[in-house]
Amino acid sequence: MRDAVHGQAVSGGGLRESAPADGVIPLPQHRHIRSNASMTHDGPADHLEQNRRFWDDEAAAWHGPLARDHWAQTEPSWGLWATPESQACVLPDGIDGMRAIELGCGTAYVSAWLARAGAHPVGIDLSEKQLITARAMQAEFGIDFPLVLGNAEKVPYEDDTFDLAISEFGASLWCDPYRWIPEAARLLVPGGRLVFSRYSPLFALCVPPSGPASTTLSRGQFGLTRLDWENRVEFVLPHGEMLRLLRSCGFVVEDLIEIQAPRSARDYEEVSADWARQWPSEEIWKARLAG
Repeated sequence: MRDAVHGQAVSGGGLRESAPADGVIPLPQHRHIRSNASMTHDGPADHLEQNRRFWDDEAAAWHGPLARDHWAQTEPSWGLWATPESQACVLPDGIDGMRAIELGCGTAYVSAWLARAGAHPVGIDLSEKQLITARAMQAEFGIDFPLVLGNAEKVPYEDDTFDLAISEFGASLWCDPYRWIPEAARLLVPGGRLVFSRYSPLFALCVPPSGPASTTLSRGQFGLTRLDWENRVEFVLPHGEMLRLLRSCGFVVEDLIEIQAPRSARDYEEVSADWARQWPSEEIWKARLAG
């Protein structure tokens, strides 16, 4: 799980105030903002700093060591249950040459998969420690692409810059959907693709304040948006609300994949494999920007 303070790119061991290297991702000079890519939302914005502290102070210590295994994968696999790309078909056809942005990239292994497939990715994340790990992996595996220390709800790129926006438990879980989804629409060219994975609404309804998801509803569905935990904030919208949000931002939803845990899956602290074999703990959305 990943996420994405503003416009600083990680390079080597330090930070510099700059956009990614010239020539890697063209920066069109289109400055219009799509009128259908903004929605009002009055929720608090304290989640960015809280989640940054969580990833820098706590989560990076246990997530960082997983980076090498993810970077070394020859085939992408998605989410807690490592669903293979050959089964999930998450990535769009014709990815070779696509300009892509990973929103909340963490250690940026998804961007590495994209680069191997011929795309030109950029990774943005708010955790400096996660991006330092990503830079170390770039050096080890010989794969280079821009890494931006920044907020996925306000990305330092122009309109119509990317062909693909993707988030695997990054901005899709750790950022306010009423901010990051309109931002993704702004960044994409007409016809661009948005792909993201997140916890399912059913999981969010069944997971208690402590312990794994159960067969008892722990909260109501109406008003489900923000999950405040002791040290972090996550976001899960019900399906109807997510559909309306995507449509209001100009997206056409092409698929919703509800993931079932395989027989060989192990348990996690937040959800058992047995639970996730009966109900979807996570899901993958695929959408296209109209135009």
